[in-house]
Amino acid sequence: MSCGHCVNSIEGSVEELNGVETVKVHLQDGKVDITFDPEKVDLKDITEVIEELGYDVA
Repeated sequence: MSCGHCVNSIEGSVEELNGVETVKVHLQDGKVDITFDPEKVDLKDITEVIEELGYDVA
């Protein structure tokens, strides 16, 4: 992640998942904080969305 477009792309796409409550990308740290309901969405689904955008998830 290197720019505002990256932030908007990730936040917008992850927020669309049912069960995701909040998404905050920290560009400087290369991290994303996500609050979600594990009964509605799981970490695998969130990871897939981010990877489909072309970003690596560690």
